[in-house]
Amino acid sequence: MKEKPLRWLHGEVKTPPMTANARREIGFLLRELQDGEILTMPQSRPMPDIGPRCHELRVKDAGAEWRIMYRADPDAILVLDVFSKKTRETPPSVIQNCKRRLQTYEGNLR
Repeated sequence: MKEKPLRWLHGEVKTPPMTANARREIGFLLRELQDGEILTMPQSRPMPDIGPRCHELRVKDAGAEWRIMYRADPDAILVLDVFSKKTRETPPSVIQNCKRRLQTYEGNLR
């Protein structure tokens, strides 16, 4: 099976603000997704409010909880956002921005 490319629609993974350990864990999880693995809790949680095949990678870091919103397409992994989660709920603005990025991405495919 061919590795799926990552398509970054928004966000970045870098140190700082993440620790090197968090950055490595995110890289490992993204590589598994590229290789066709299906991740489940606690590493990944479905995000149907954003859309089908959308998920949230969950990485604990020193003093922060990082979230990487993504969609697993048949031909690529779309990274929709990267942010530090500070509350239990995903901020509505993150959900809306991810939806908007997907609409823009799909519109550019036509």
